[in-house]
Amino acid sequence: MHIDNELPVTINDVLEAKKRISGFVYKTGMPRSNYLSECCKGDIYLKFENMQRTGSFKMRGAFNKLSSLSEEERARGVVACSAGNHAQGVSLSCALLGINGKVVMPKGAPKSKVAATTDYSAQVIIHGDNFNETIAKVSEIVETEGRIFIPPYDDEKVIAGQGTIGLEILEDLYDVDNVIVPIGGGGLIAGIAVAIKSINPTINIIGVQAENVHGMASSFRTGEITAYRAGSTLADGCDVARPGKLTFEIVKKLVTDIILVSENDIRNSMVALIQRNKIVTEGAGALASAALLSGKLDQYIKGRKTVSIISGGNIDLSRVSEITGAAEACLV
Repeated sequence: MHIDNELPVTINDVLEAKKRISGFVYKTGMPRSNYLSECCKGDIYLKFENMQRTGSFKMRGAFNKLSSLSEEERARGVVACSAGNHAQGVSLSCALLGINGKVVMPKGAPKSKVAATTDYSAQVIIHGDNFNETIAKVSEIVETEGRIFIPPYDDEKVIAGQGTIGLEILEDLYDVDNVIVPIGGGGLIAGIAVAIKSINPTINIIGVQAENVHGMASSFRTGEITAYRAGSTLADGCDVARPGKLTFEIVKKLVTDIILVSENDIRNSMVALIQRNKIVTEGAGALASAALLSGKLDQYIKGRKTVSIISGGNIDLSRVSEITGAAEACLV
């Protein structure tokens, strides 16, 4: 498979990102899950991006983007828009690189994520009841202050940074058959797909989205960018109704399949990870495991080696008891 000249991000971009983030971003663990392996009748490994700095994979792309800025661009400062994980990744990266950062977060952003973003370094501005209002504030800041906008997913450097996960997977499990990845805007799966497919095109890259919000899945099926949101989702970190242009271009060429899971699937997956694997994850982080436990991936995983990405663990503690209580009766 010759993909370097066809896509906006190449394996060389990912390899450069790996060098750039080295020493600042953790190489996360990837142990075998006995519980999931028994349930799924295959070898299931969990990639612990919930143990990454700031609690999610977003640190990789944010740091790669910020560290690639010119001195003139760094001096201008940066601004980002996020309700949580991207905000924290940008904020900590700014602290490590000595860049002045602002993050615009919507009024409904979780208080714990707002507090963490502020603690890392960035000035947090709470603005907007919805995404359009929040991003409008970012545009205003870019225009009036001249700051550099740091996109959450639809950017070559961000995608390449997330792709370093793919390199780590192959370092630890070179003969993996499947990699299961949560999808929001698509930066994570696009980066992983470029890294892995460039080295071994026979490996399946499979995405997972919630039934309630799945813009990438809809786009994947129709062949053109299509928005889709039918309601809210526990996977709030992947609550992106319309995928990115760059990410979709990569996904439609390199991704094998995209699976949809219900809110109950997500809830039960979160509980299973807590009870059986001792891993606390947010809803988005449980998407890949939800797909495994749903049985919808059996054709790919039985008797094969599969990596499930635990993309993040930033969940309010108050929600943990709520979710475990609601799912307890359903968990076998």
